[in-house]
Amino acid sequence: MNHEFDFEKEYGLVLEGGGAKGAYQIGVWKALLEIGVKIKGVAGVSVGALNGALICMGDYAGAKELWSDIKYSTVMKVNDEIMEKLRNRNFKEIDLKELTKDTIKILADGGIDISPLKQLINEWVDEDRIQNSEIEFILGAFLLPKLKEVEISARDVDKSYLKDYLLASSYLPAFRNEKLHGTRYLDGGMFNNVPVNMLINRGYKDIIVVRIYGMGLEKPVKIPEDVTIIEIAPRVNLGGMLEFESVKIKRNMKIGYYDALRSLHSLKGKIYYLQSDHREEFFIGKLLGVNESVKKALLEYYHMDATNVKMFNRTLISQVCPRVALALKLEKEWNYEDLYLGLMEFCAKNLKIQKYRVYSFEDLTRLIQEKYRTASNKQEEFPAFLQLVLNLLI
Repeated sequence: MNHEFDFEKEYGLVLEGGGAKGAYQIGVWKALLEIGVKIKGVAGVSVGALNGALICMGDYAGAKELWSDIKYSTVMKVNDEIMEKLRNRNFKEIDLKELTKDTIKILADGGIDISPLKQLINEWVDEDRIQNSEIEFILGAFLLPKLKEVEISARDVDKSYLKDYLLASSYLPAFRNEKLHGTRYLDGGMFNNVPVNMLINRGYKDIIVVRIYGMGLEKPVKIPEDVTIIEIAPRVNLGGMLEFESVKIKRNMKIGYYDALRSLHSLKGKIYYLQSDHREEFFIGKLLGVNESVKKALLEYYHMDATNVKMFNRTLISQVCPRVALALKLEKEWNYEDLYLGLMEFCAKNLKIQKYRVYSFEDLTRLIQEKYRTASNKQEEFPAFLQLVLNLLI
């Protein structure tokens, strides 16, 4: 459940596992830094553990560089060109014999070679900076021989083991699993992919959870009454866990940044990021204040009686608005602010107005008007429902 954000408090940060989707977390971190959110501790598994280590090191510029330059071969011993062709389904351009040979070798070797990931961790992770950080860092892994989760506190562990534990936390089942210090581990997210419990058990009362919906189990956790959880989560598909593709990585960082702004600044909108301080009465007034011919057209669109002008407002509110809300797929408990902003988003999306930007109500209204005028001057035609909504707003 989301609550009003208090910028005076210190927060725990939970980072979910999810491979390439972890770029989203770097975007969230950018927003946290810009806004000035105080982070007291980080708990993460898999890619969330790696990003947690970078956060504890305090090097956002380095983390952004790492993620901006990441490729398939940065994490796995694979051919980037072949991986791109596979992702794009360009099977005609792939040497199937060579691919079959490589696949057989991967199976024979016990999984995908992730020595590049090990090298990445060695190059980018500074154990001293993590252990001396003011931010507490906890990561999770799964101990195979004993079939149990392990929680590793960076402050308590031998620092020479920290990089190995980061690698252990990222051992997906498809990866070649090698023993670390005489034992085998599995990806920490397989059995506890959203490790909220790690912070609750350490006394954290205010926790930000960054979701990326990676593969793994979400362990049921009872949230105590005195613990506040704020969730930052994507509303779009971030792609595959092993989809280390540059354009998508940069896109996901951008989405994480704006989604964090939405959560922490209480921005409105499902698709866009809208600032609105208007009360619900304002939006009811906007709906009722449109031209009578627009109201009549809406009633006719929904096959309702449009002969009695005196009944237009009542019919619009009681019958038309619920049908429009259904068409926009609003939540069952929608209000007239949700409805009006939903109509604005519907128009903005169809007019191809840029999504990743924070808009005031007035700014987005003006842009919709400008785009509509431009389209009208070019004599573009719109579907009937879109035209009705544009008339309603403009």
